[in-house]
Amino acid sequence: MRFLLDTEQHAFADSLHAMLTAADTPAVVRDWSRGDHAGGRALWRRVAEAGVFGLVVPEEYGGLGPHPVELAVAFVELGRHAVPGPLVETVAAAVLLGEGGPAKRFLPGLAAGELIATVATPTGYALDGDAAALHLAPTPEGLHLSPGPGPVRPSLDPARRLTPLAPGGELLTPDPSSAHALTWARLATAAQALGVGLALLDRTVAHVRQRTQFGVPIGSFQAVKHRLADAKIALEFARPLLFGAAMSLRPADVAAAKLKACEAAYATARTALQLHGAIGYTAEYDLSLWLTKARALRTAWGTPEECGDAVLEAAC
Repeated sequence: MRFLLDTEQHAFADSLHAMLTAADTPAVVRDWSRGDHAGGRALWRRVAEAGVFGLVVPEEYGGLGPHPVELAVAFVELGRHAVPGPLVETVAAAVLLGEGGPAKRFLPGLAAGELIATVATPTGYALDGDAAALHLAPTPEGLHLSPGPGPVRPSLDPARRLTPLAPGGELLTPDPSSAHALTWARLATAAQALGVGLALLDRTVAHVRQRTQFGVPIGSFQAVKHRLADAKIALEFARPLLFGAAMSLRPADVAAAKLKACEAAYATARTALQLHGAIGYTAEYDLSLWLTKARALRTAWGTPEECGDAVLEAAC
């Protein structure tokens, strides 16, 4: 089976890439990390206007979807440009709200970019609760509308701000589609990680072409070429797994795609850090925005061990 994108999907990716390139996302990310959400909210609305969040919202609620392949295309670009905010969490929220009253109440706002949503993990923490207007807390009793977030806690990725959600709150639905939401969240995370890895590779290739040692670019050294080739191969092997999983939406396929994409992005981050040398360690250098994200996405919505277990269980 071939997992090549068609002309419209390529055009969609190109339009997002052009829009995000012009948006100066590194500056937006740094502001977001400091708690200044103005630039991030403006970018969020532009992403929504491009139809990204509508890809998971059914047409009857103001969306375009569900279109998992196009969502994966979009999230690759969001990862490539390190767009901040609870992007995956908003996708999960749209699936959790499902049908009926909660859907009519919230999904049009999510699709239009008027609502930013976040979802509590089993640890009780949610991503960017201080920026989100919709705080969802899945519990054994059902899906609750949390009263609000607690104080921001530090995170490995400064642009991924963790906040505890207050317990209790309005019960929106006693039977949320938690397993289906996890599948969509893992798909979006896998795509985002692939984009992060591609950005790290592109920036590292550009760096080794410019940096010289012994009078020649370090990119001409065989050892450097091998490291970059390994990163490229890992990312390219992850790509068909991602789009194959988007086509099937089988939980095991999506878990495999997330495992492969996140591990490829993390390996690329390690290569990028080594080949940049000391400058790669500095927070002031833009590379750090992708380095920390690659590490954080590796365990978001399922650790490598959890995703591997999901694949093994489906195979047995």
